[in-house]
Amino acid sequence: HVGLASARAGNVIGGGDWAQDRLIPDCIRSILREEKIIIRNPDAIRPWQHVLEPLSGYLLLAQKLYSNDSQYAEGWNFGPDDTDAKPVEWIVQRLCAKWGESASYKLDDREHPHEAHYLKLDCSKAKTELDWYPRWDIEKAIDSIIEWTHAYKKNEDLRITCLKQIEEYSANMKGEIYDCS
Repeated sequence: HVGLASARAGNVIGGGDWAQDRLIPDCIRSILREEKIIIRNPDAIRPWQHVLEPLSGYLLLAQKLYSNDSQYAEGWNFGPDDTDAKPVEWIVQRLCAKWGESASYKLDDREHPHEAHYLKLDCSKAKTELDWYPRWDIEKAIDSIIEWTHAYKKNEDLRITCLKQIEEYSANMKGEIYDCS
């Protein structure tokens, strides 16, 4: 038997995400086109995290489910530390500052559909029961997006860029190995 669980993540970000109407992909598209980034909800606070964060949590949870099926068959949240829940405008300012060149933004003051002002995930259960913790803070997540985007812009092998980032992330895991034996 293998247990079944439900897991969710915060606002997942990373290089190579081209989804429409999402902050980071919209910012990257604007930067690459040398256009101003347009922000609709500058004060909205979100639990930003690099895609490798929840993936590490999902893999750890899968290992636990394989080894102890019913004990971990519950709902789980994988998100950033509370200090990495940042306002949209803060994220865009950091992205522009780290990108340099002509990256800039402006606020869109038109009326928009309502969005929750503050979103947060309580990940205390994953931390205490799975011993899972986020490894990269928001600054490192933004740096990795910029690194990936520069590689994309230079037409470099993105597989190599992704593998490099996975290796770097894994090095921060302090010897943890997900063993399903």
